[in-house]
Parts: sequence; C-alpha cells; structure tokens
Amino acid sequence: MKSCLIVDDSRVVRKVAGRIISDLKFEVREAGDGTEALDACRQQMPDAILLDWSMPVMNGLDFIRALRREENGRKPIIVFCSTENDAEHIGEAMRSGANEFIMKPFDADIIESKFAEVGLI
Repeated sequence: MKSCLIVDDSRVVRKVAGRIISDLKFEVREAGDGTEALDACRQQMPDAILLDWSMPVMNGLDFIRALRREENGRKPIIVFCSTENDAEHIGEAMRSGANEFIMKPFDADIIESKFAEVGLI
C-alpha cells in the first residue's frame, strides 16, 4: 500500500484530506508543520506528500528544500496546497521541488485528479 504524509497546521484540513486520501487506498500519516514532517520522512519516507504552504515553525517551502536534500528525499511526489494562486507562488513551489499544486479549498475530485496526473493512482 502506498503512503501519504499530510502536512498542514490545521487539524481539520488534515482530517478531511486524510479521509479523501485513505479512500484512494493510501496509508495516511499526519504532521502539523514542516519540522514534524521532516522527522516523519526521516523515519519512513512516504510515496506522496500533501503539503500546506503557510505553517508555523517550518513552512512548506523550507520543508521541500530540506527534504529534497535528504537521502531518498527526491522520492516523494509533493502536491503543494495553498490559498495563494498567483504565478509567482506556484513557480516558486515548483522550482523548490513540488510536483503539483492545488488550491484550497479542495475536494475529493481535485485531489484524485492531481494524484492521477502525477502517477500516484
């Protein structure tokens, strides 16, 4: 079974996304910020990461940059998730190592289509 780490400082977002992603037959783990996520990846690298942009302690961009420097850190498919939708933000996320970008709020169809586009399902 593939695994997905959901990284968001909102417990509600993690729970909603977790339900959607588990319905796609993924094992789901959660982290509340980039530091927790980096620790989780060091313990067990996931196949996919649904990543919030704006979080305390370590934001999404800093997390991606740190993860991509880790051993096997290029492995996970990272789907960046944000309320920011301007080209500059999206470009920065992609240059930092994100594979795909979705806007909040999202629903099951959006997540499923993005996971399909990047070959996760």
